[in-house]
Amino acid sequence: MRPLFVQWGSGNIGRSFIGQVFATSGYHVLFIDIDLRLVEALNSQKKYTVESVSLKGVEKILVEHVSAVPASDQEAINDAVIRAELMGVSVGRYAWPVIAPSLAQSILKRYETSPSNPFDIILAENIHSARQYVSSLLKTYLPGNFPLDTYVGLIETSIGKMVPLQDADDILTLRAEPYNELIVNREAFHGIPAVKGLSLVHPIEAYVDRKLFVHNLGHAAAAYLGYHKHPEETYIAKILDDDELYSQVRETMLEAAEVLIHTYPAVFSYASLLEHIDELLYRFQNPVLKDTVYRVGRDLKRKLRFDDRLMGVVIHAQKHGLTWKRVGAAYLAAITFDAVGPAGECLESDRIFIESIRGNSLTEKLLVASDWEHSGYEASLFEQIADGFLALERDSQVLAYRST
Repeated sequence: MRPLFVQWGSGNIGRSFIGQVFATSGYHVLFIDIDLRLVEALNSQKKYTVESVSLKGVEKILVEHVSAVPASDQEAINDAVIRAELMGVSVGRYAWPVIAPSLAQSILKRYETSPSNPFDIILAENIHSARQYVSSLLKTYLPGNFPLDTYVGLIETSIGKMVPLQDADDILTLRAEPYNELIVNREAFHGIPAVKGLSLVHPIEAYVDRKLFVHNLGHAAAAYLGYHKHPEETYIAKILDDDELYSQVRETMLEAAEVLIHTYPAVFSYASLLEHIDELLYRFQNPVLKDTVYRVGRDLKRKLRFDDRLMGVVIHAQKHGLTWKRVGAAYLAAITFDAVGPAGECLESDRIFIESIRGNSLTEKLLVASDWEHSGYEASLFEQIADGFLALERDSQVLAYRST
């Protein structure tokens, strides 16, 4: 009988990555999800397909030994968590407050049934300080004396798999890149599972930052700089066929890498990050994936914040005397980003954001886009950064800045 792996969240990462990894490593994977249509389909077919797409073609991976329960069925969730050998969650930061009461209740039920059988939850999210964030949410719904820190291992991860927008009509087939390295915090497990693709690292914070400030930054830079130069192009891979633009994106990523080396000198070297960057750019150029400029660049309100991929690097670089000219150019391009999806759609939050900064001065745009008032940083630091951006705006060799 297969051990049970419970995966809360059966979206793109939940199924194409986490579910696939554990199912192919000998687990029965039980999904918890709010999508009743998907729950019914998984229970009916007991399998789904991941199309792993690369320059070598399409490899169809049949993921079997799966089932699902609705996120509204607390009794079924309790039963699943009680029986689970291991668990994963991939719902996104903003869904965690919604699922926390239900997850806490199921953890409590497991403890009442098996107090000597602790277990681990893989937090398959790219969230800074995910363990502290999730722990604080769960403790809100658990008794004050509940031994959460010793009973449940909250395993932080760095999720690097790229999954494009999917065909909404074929819910049991997902298209994704072949990359399946699951980077996890080796220090947090009660028991490390024998799973192919598991990469044990310490400190996990360094790899979470690498994902945000190299991978996410580079991907976003390709979208924003690419759209600025080639607004007619749909796909990231096609954008990077432009050798000059490819070099600009690479230099932007290398600039961000200097911030990582400064922050984690005992973890990263220039050579290791250079190799990582070139591997990422190769993956970004996968034309079969059909990842779009729109998907990669959308959600501006989040991606331009002070604590996200671009401005996060700018702030650290400014504070420590490092250069951020290339990253700043990508940020300027992002402020003008108004790409739409295949059906001409635009995220409502992006539409509101674009309208909110229209006609403002560059300094005012930066203030709004970075959400500086909630950053906790001093005004003098913003003034220094704003001056740097104004200098970039005047430097036509960096970017022909388009006002919005």
